[in-house]
Amino acid sequence: MANRVILNTVSFHGAGAIKEIPALAKNRGFKKVFICSDPDLVKFGVTKKVTDLLDEAAIPYSLYSDIKPNPTIQNVQDGVAAFKAAGADSIITIGGGSSMDTAKAIGIIITNPEFEDVRSLEGVAPTKNHAVPTIAVPTTAGTAAEVTINYVITDLEKERKFVCVDEHDIPEVAIVDPDMMSTMPKGLTAATGMDALTHAIEGYTTKAAWEIPDMFHLEAIRLISANLRGAVENTPEGRNGMALAQYIAGMGFSNVGLGIAHSIAHTLGAHYDTPHGVACAMMLPIVMEYNKEYTGERFREIAKAMGVQGVDSMSQAEYRKAAIDAVRQLSKDVGIPEKLDKIKEEDLDVLAADAYADACRPGNPRDTNVEELKELYRKIM
Repeated sequence: MANRVILNTVSFHGAGAIKEIPALAKNRGFKKVFICSDPDLVKFGVTKKVTDLLDEAAIPYSLYSDIKPNPTIQNVQDGVAAFKAAGADSIITIGGGSSMDTAKAIGIIITNPEFEDVRSLEGVAPTKNHAVPTIAVPTTAGTAAEVTINYVITDLEKERKFVCVDEHDIPEVAIVDPDMMSTMPKGLTAATGMDALTHAIEGYTTKAAWEIPDMFHLEAIRLISANLRGAVENTPEGRNGMALAQYIAGMGFSNVGLGIAHSIAHTLGAHYDTPHGVACAMMLPIVMEYNKEYTGERFREIAKAMGVQGVDSMSQAEYRKAAIDAVRQLSKDVGIPEKLDKIKEEDLDVLAADAYADACRPGNPRDTNVEELKELYRKIM
């Protein structure tokens, strides 16, 4: 079977990269832009950094910001209606995973209206047309939704998140500007950064791993280990390093999938509204411990990328422990909690069943089952 790599057509990186947007929009013939951004970014003037550029360039736009932190089916359907009402022909999405996931679903449904129920997009949907032309501007250093073929929507009725994987949803252009991330508070910086580390480590150890994504994942692990602590303290070097790291991680995992740390994180977000990055961070070292016997020598390279010294002289058991310990220490250093009090024993049957059904679970290097997943949940109770 051939391995496939899908990336943006074009991306821009570095401070001030958003200034490229007006020319990009004009050169692509955008007549009316649909801005998709979350309400807090609108409130605190982050979205305005982009809309001011559009105003100066006399590019018409309509703003949609009815988006929850874990975007829902209704958010998407309302967005589709708003896009049609605006008479838009393109999308600029500004925000973290919530804004970009919503924009991806809207863009797909506009060009593939037979999926307007949203639920039918779960998994690998047989869409025929590429999404509406989209420019994605991340404001968090974690999800990498601007360079992935994945998005996640919450089904409130069924209390579950579902993952959509579609090569037609990837934004045409990514604008990765660390200045757009400078207003993130410490907690969000830490959580989204640990989400990026989870992407990199799960992507590097997934069943589908191969050389090109491996290259991305190891560099992302190295950059995150070197820069996340600084980003939490809002240093320019830390912000710049994390902006690049999360994008590189996305280049990798989007093409090989993830594992059960993400499966479990999705269920915690759906049932308890747990921030996705926090859930990933809590589960990552636990899942690494669970998977370690199924990862060959890969934990040795993870330990090296995390900055552990003397790895080459360690035994297999030692470098595996060192890799896990390094992840735990980074998570602790940036203030991620280790336990989630909301989980109750009576919830475990549903949580474990939902995690098992999650689209990320088959990529885990170790095959699992519902009973073993319950035990993993118990480790953060």
